[in-house]
Amino acid sequence: MRDIALASPQPSSMTRRQATTIVVLAVAQLMLVLDVTVVNVALPDIGTELNVGRTTLTWVMTIYTTLFGGLVLLGGKAADVFGARRVLIAGVLLFTISSLICAVAGNAVTLLAGRAAQGAGAALLSPAALAVLLAHTNGAARGKALAVWGALSAVGTALGVSVGGILTSSLGWEWVFAINVPIGALLLVVLPILTSPVRGTPARSDVPGAIFVTAGTALIVYALVNAGSSGWAAPGTIFALAMGAVLWATFALVEQRTAEPLLKISLLAEPSIAAGSLLMIVATGLMVGNFFLGSFALQRVYGDGALAVGLEFLPVAIAVGAGAQLGGRLLQSVSARWIATLSLGLAALGEGTAALGQSRGTLIVGLTLASFGIGAVFVTAFSASLAAAGAKDRGLRSAVVSTAHELGGAFGVALMSSIAGSALTAHHPTTDAFSRTFAVAAAIATLTAVCATAIVPAARKESAPGQR
Repeated sequence: MRDIALASPQPSSMTRRQATTIVVLAVAQLMLVLDVTVVNVALPDIGTELNVGRTTLTWVMTIYTTLFGGLVLLGGKAADVFGARRVLIAGVLLFTISSLICAVAGNAVTLLAGRAAQGAGAALLSPAALAVLLAHTNGAARGKALAVWGALSAVGTALGVSVGGILTSSLGWEWVFAINVPIGALLLVVLPILTSPVRGTPARSDVPGAIFVTAGTALIVYALVNAGSSGWAAPGTIFALAMGAVLWATFALVEQRTAEPLLKISLLAEPSIAAGSLLMIVATGLMVGNFFLGSFALQRVYGDGALAVGLEFLPVAIAVGAGAQLGGRLLQSVSARWIATLSLGLAALGEGTAALGQSRGTLIVGLTLASFGIGAVFVTAFSASLAAAGAKDRGLRSAVVSTAHELGGAFGVALMSSIAGSALTAHHPTTDAFSRTFAVAAAIATLTAVCATAIVPAARKESAPGQR
């Protein structure tokens, strides 16, 4: 398999303005990924105050990822056509307003509508923010920026549990949403000042493609989520999977016959995109599934409160960041293929430790170890997919990776909850009630590590002139 050459470092260092721009864009992205898991610990309080059952509570968490994953390809195309900065600001505005709606919601319908709108705003914001970042960096600066971006996708998801627990216990569940409002308002002021307009590329709107890919992705995400509560054999799960597959197949046919398609199907066959997407699906699935099951176990098995669970997840979040930081540094000199393989092996070891099910400490240590490995996988996935992104496809490549991120999160929650089965409904589950689930997660990480040795391109840093 051929190596993928990364751009030569020109310039060799990052300017202060570039660094500031990356930080601001990172804050915007962090806001989105936090909201994937921030409601985990708040769900019991939301259920009590709004008087809603388990099924509705599940959708409070998953309707966000359903809309995010279903619409993000369209968001990426919009960034490429209308200009990334313009779409970025529109996404921030929609996300901020919908967060306010969630915070003041007095019933389940309003809360779910707000969460759905958050997902739509995130689908615009995420690929546009990454496209703006790519437009403002190159060479070594781009490599560092992508490392930061990959770390945020991991750390933000991990921090969501901790932030949610702290906010819920101190200020109330409303603040897991309200915290986004002042941040979003500040971003709306700062982004136009820091970033330059990113010109769009004139193109026709691929409306049929947008309809098919959005509806198909949303149905598949719905099926994965529904499987966690109703089972894989449930009629709703089977029907949604089948219809999602049909719509995706139709989308592929439409794109091949469209002059200016929403997605070039050939893009998915590129080794870098295919490998990066697989790594992203597995890494996100393991991590979000771990957080869902881990926070549930700490509350139900060990009787910990929201604040305690939030604090117990702090070392997990730190481990994700440390793993991502190390992975980003190693990518400068070590093959991406081997970083992915070894990191997934470490994740498998952590999942196996959690599967021992002996104590609270064993669970936390296992989740922390797994998260360290997963953090490095995140950075590798982003770098493999986006290091060679061009001006015409920045938004679309970003959207493909974001879609993999959301699909992975939905799949992880669905699969782990399905395997856990009755343990999720037991009033007092035993300490080993989730051992089989974590053992399956260890097997998935191990299998993906083996696959990574063959499918992940061995990215290398291109030598500077005169050093060859």
